[in-house]
Amino acid sequence: MTGRHTPGPTGPTSGPTGPTSGPISGSTSPSTAGPSSGPGPGPGPDSSAGPGPGPGPGPGGAPTRILLADDHALVRGGVRLILDAEPDLTVVAEAADGAEAVAMARSHAVDLAVLDISMPRRTGLQAARELSRLQPELRILILTMYDNEQFFFEALKAGASGYVLKSVADRDLVEACRAAVRDEPFICPGAEKALIRTYLDHAEQGRPLPDKAVTEREEEILKLVAEGHSSKEIGDLLVISPKTVERHRANLLQKLGMRDRLELTRYAIRVGLIEP
Repeated sequence: MTGRHTPGPTGPTSGPTGPTSGPISGSTSPSTAGPSSGPGPGPGPDSSAGPGPGPGPGPGGAPTRILLADDHALVRGGVRLILDAEPDLTVVAEAADGAEAVAMARSHAVDLAVLDISMPRRTGLQAARELSRLQPELRILILTMYDNEQFFFEALKAGASGYVLKSVADRDLVEACRAAVRDEPFICPGAEKALIRTYLDHAEQGRPLPDKAVTEREEEILKLVAEGHSSKEIGDLLVISPKTVERHRANLLQKLGMRDRLELTRYAIRVGLIEP
């Protein structure tokens, strides 16, 4: 697809269309047309890292490899058209349910999983939890028709970095994918407004907000663990025994679906408890 933009003998006649060649031709400026382009006829992919959305996490700035999971083939087809139309995104695997999504992620090299919430066998949230355990570096986006705050908080608990409504996928999904690749959270404006509205409704009616992923005590211990303190040091700081600290840490690992201190530290960074 990029072949049409490579300069050649007819370079001088392509001047008017040059600026519209898109992000992946950003390394070719109008001043390089003509004889002066001789020494560098074949710029490599890494020369395009300047303008545009930027290269994906794949080797050599390759497009971001996406696993797409939805139980409706028509929806998958439509979403794939949106994603494959972008030069920095490509769908390399599809799944019709959460269990298949986990299997496909293990058998294919993927950088980002886009998961529908409601799927047979395993929901998108269940698949997200499993993928977060198996492949902590895999980015995850939740794609859903549900404008529901509980699903949103559950998605965050499951390790997702973004939440996109299907009703606005054509507008927001591409940017959500790019944000996930940059390790940035993404909430589509529609969901954000619903979350604020829900928060205000709960506050006005005196109802409790949705449960946090961890308790306040667990959050204290999580922060201290992520900062590198030993169980004895944490116990001294919080005036509890080291055994109690170990029990809380074990509860955190189980609740968040994590395996070790490193994963807890990554989680603490993601939720803003410590700075990277």
